[in-house]
Amino acid sequence: MKTEPFDSSGGSTNAGAKPAPAITHLKSILAPLDFSETSLKSLKYAVPFAKQFGAKITLAHIAKPPLYTSEGLYAESFGPEHLASIQEALLRIRNTEIPADLPVEIIVRYGHAFEDILTVAREIRADLIIATTHGYTGLKHMLMGSTAENIVRRAPCPVLVVREVEHDFV
Repeated sequence: MKTEPFDSSGGSTNAGAKPAPAITHLKSILAPLDFSETSLKSLKYAVPFAKQFGAKITLAHIAKPPLYTSEGLYAESFGPEHLASIQEALLRIRNTEIPADLPVEIIVRYGHAFEDILTVAREIRADLIIATTHGYTGLKHMLMGSTAENIVRRAPCPVLVVREVEHDFV
């Protein structure tokens, strides 16, 4: 006797059947990048989600604001040319890591990472944030904090956190 796979809803499933249409509709995916290899891993998830749902990906980089001392501005490379170089780097990532047929927006600003990532998420009405974590623990975590943890706690939408070392599902 041949049996069909059984699902938890009480019906049988057919492995060859076309999946039901997605209930979730993602239109806007935010992928904050800090240019580390770990942060680029978020694109491994953002690209397939964007393809599946027809969503736009927003690549965002929040640069640390310059430090001020009694002598004035500390960072010498602060200004429009610095922001332009960051935008160019994000454009290179867009051109090499994301298919040309997917819509992509690039946002660069100065600020504090998690606060401004959340501001961008609200501004673009993100349906999903795909963030990465470096997985710092102990003293380093206590001193530096976790940008990903703060995003998860305060985000206006669901957050997928991609770890540096993990079992991938895409």
